[in-house]
Amino acid sequence: MSPESVMSFGRHAMEVMLLISAPLLLVALVIGLVVGIFQAATQINDMTISFIPKLVGFFIALLLAGPWILAVIMDYMRQVFGNIPGLIG
Repeated sequence: MSPESVMSFGRHAMEVMLLISAPLLLVALVIGLVVGIFQAATQINDMTISFIPKLVGFFIALLLAGPWILAVIMDYMRQVFGNIPGLIG
């Protein structure tokens, strides 16, 4: 196994990780921003207010993006397992 192939596998793994985490992180970011603006407008300084909306939004995003995330992970794993014989011999 050459250093180039190791770097290629690592780069592809990082790309997949960023790809599957992006929808969930973006939902949490948007909800946090909206709740933060609401808290600033109403001058409510409670840290627990943003927890429930983020949890609900995260769950809904996971329900909506879950099949796509699973398909991306399965495709990546098929590629990894398919490349194993070429790496050994």
